[in-house]
Amino acid sequence: MKIVITGANGQLGKELQKIIRTGKAEIGEISKSVASAEVFAADVDVLDITNLDNVRAYLNDIKPDVVINCAAFTNVDGCEENYDAAFKVNAIGPRNLAMVCEELGSKLVNVSTDYVFDGEPRETQLREYDKVEPQSVYGTTKLQGENYVREFSSKYYIVRTAWLYGYEGNNFVYTMMRLGKDKDSITVVNDQKGNPTSANDLAYHILKIIETEEYGVYHCTAKGECTWYDFAKRIMELAGLNCVVNPISTEDYIKGINKKIAKRPAYSSLDNMMLRCTVGDDMRNWEEELETFMENIKNKGE
Repeated sequence: MKIVITGANGQLGKELQKIIRTGKAEIGEISKSVASAEVFAADVDVLDITNLDNVRAYLNDIKPDVVINCAAFTNVDGCEENYDAAFKVNAIGPRNLAMVCEELGSKLVNVSTDYVFDGEPRETQLREYDKVEPQSVYGTTKLQGENYVREFSSKYYIVRTAWLYGYEGNNFVYTMMRLGKDKDSITVVNDQKGNPTSANDLAYHILKIIETEEYGVYHCTAKGECTWYDFAKRIMELAGLNCVVNPISTEDYIKGINKKIAKRPAYSSLDNMMLRCTVGDDMRNWEEELETFMENIKNKGE
């Protein structure tokens, strides 16, 4: 098996490579066929997914069985100021990959986001078939990427995730730990609810679905839900930091920073229905994932 990973230097790309290399994730082992796969780690310096000629030349040379697209313009506020750049990476990039994968008969995984939904408060978790209505440039361009994948590929898995953190790269957990060491107290919004998700669990499930023909749209987030405030408090507790976390509303937070930012979802908790109904949902509860993550970085002395 040949697997191309785009955006390979990001936290999910690194996690995918590590699991394939070691043959196991925190929640289990991957199959021998995936563990023995030849991996082509392609970041932007190797493959510019926004350039169709570049994509066609690169993939035609390799002829991969699977392409896992982890590349994205994920700076939510930056997307508001750079619509064209966001559209190129988040929409044109997946389109290019889908077109060439279809030409080669390759499977395509396109990683997407909870931001494709409107984010309005609701009583039940969002399922894969619920109405999409993005409220930001980031969400809009990611949704168009999904649409292009559906349009141009017949062997696709669209995998939506949320609040992702991994061992490498910048993420909310590391930011909170840094602030917790430097400050006596911080404020974190308490009216946005979702699913903190370990990149290790997400990568494991991606590597599980690519061996199947269970094509379609997946939600893949940790079980349970919390607010950013809840998440931050638990990080401080597990890190043994004495920094006090104070709750704040999104409205008051925006007033305090005195600048325009992209609209954040008030509620974007996802239900992994497709996983449950096909390959199985082994995602852990968000608190269990976080406890393992914190224990592992503590053991590494980070």
